[in-house]
Amino acid sequence: MYSLNYENYNQVMVNLSVNVNKIATLRNSRGNNLPDLKSVTKSIIKFGANGITIHPRPDERHIKKEDVFNLAPIVNNSVEFNIEGFPSDRFIDMVISVKPTQVTLVPDDDNVLTSLEGWDTVKEESFLNDVIKELKRNNIRTAVFIHPDLKMLDSVSKIGADRIELFTGKYAANNNCIVDYVECGVRAHKIGLGVNAGHDLDLKNLPLFIDKMPYLEEVSIGHALISESLYLGLENTINMYKRILA
Repeated sequence: MYSLNYENYNQVMVNLSVNVNKIATLRNSRGNNLPDLKSVTKSIIKFGANGITIHPRPDERHIKKEDVFNLAPIVNNSVEFNIEGFPSDRFIDMVISVKPTQVTLVPDDDNVLTSLEGWDTVKEESFLNDVIKELKRNNIRTAVFIHPDLKMLDSVSKIGADRIELFTGKYAANNNCIVDYVECGVRAHKIGLGVNAGHDLDLKNLPLFIDKMPYLEEVSIGHALISESLYLGLENTINMYKRILA
C-alpha cells in the first residue's frame, strides 16, 4: 500500500527537536515560574534531544520574548535551536539578535491556536524571498513550512530556503497519505532541499513515518511528547522517541 518507486537512499538517524511551548503554557497558567522553562529545557537536552524548538507568538500565550533571549545561551551552546514564527519585522529583528541555528517560517495569523496551514509559496514567493535573503545574510538556516504538495515544494527551491518542514497533521489523520510525503522527500532531495517534519507526530504514528519517509533530517515534536511524558516520564519518553528515530 505504501510502495513507491524511488532510488535507494541512506537513511541516518533523524534529529529530534523538542518543542517546549507546552512547558511555557503550563508555567503561564499560574503566573509564576513553575515549571522553570530554563531548567526543563536543560533537562531535555541532557536526556538526549538534538534540538529545542520554540514558537513565540505575538500574544505571548506560551513563549514570551524574554524566554527567547533566556533560552538562547542555553540552547545555542548545546544543541540546535529552532525558532518558528511568522516573519514580521519584530520577529525578524528578534531572531537576528538571537542567531538560532534555524528559523522555520510559518504563515500563521496572530490569533490561530496552532500551525495548521502551510505557505502558498507560489503566491508569497517574493515576500519569502526577501525574508530568506535577510536571514541568510545573518548565517541563519531557513526552513519553510508547507503541506506535502509538490507545487509548493518546487517554489521553495526558487526562494533560497535551505529546508522545508512538512506539516504532518494530514498524515496523523490518515496514514494512507504517506505516499504524498515520500514523493516530497524524494523531490526535495533531488533539488537540494533538506527535509524536516512536524505536527501531531507521536509515539504511535511516528514509526511508520520514519520507516517510509526518505531523506528526513529532523522532526519537531512538542504537544504529544510532553503529554506522553505525564505517563511515561520525560527522560523515558525522549529515549523512546530517540529509539524510533534511530
